[in-house]
Amino acid sequence: MTDHETDVLEWSAQQAELLRRHARGERLNETPDWPNIIEEIEDVGGNGLRAVRSHLLQAMLHELKLRAWPESRDAPHWAAEARGHRGDAADDFAPSMRQHIDLPALYRRALQRVPSASDGIPRLPLPDACPWTLDDLLEP
Repeated sequence: MTDHETDVLEWSAQQAELLRRHARGERLNETPDWPNIIEEIEDVGGNGLRAVRSHLLQAMLHELKLRAWPESRDAPHWAAEARGHRGDAADDFAPSMRQHIDLPALYRRALQRVPSASDGIPRLPLPDACPWTLDDLLEP
């Protein structure tokens, strides 16, 4: 039996097979690695939430760049990036995530990442508070 820490891919395949056999009612000589299975299941939800937060942050950052430099030659690229990240966030979003997404905190992080100038041009003023709702950012 492969150790969880040594080769998680092989370990997960072995555990999945053990669980399938267990579900079919087979008597097993090996016990599933319950503590690590539980940890991995919890991580799945956490990874999904982190992915949605990351996409929302990136969408806001690109939207802020658009607001800061609307005439920039990079504006079409920023618009496409913002759309892509909003779409990816919407694809990965689950309703239970809503209570775990602190949009004002994500917005502050996005604001901190906006440079003060682009191609030597200072940025236009940006809102201090998040101008979007979560639903705005998750719309196609």
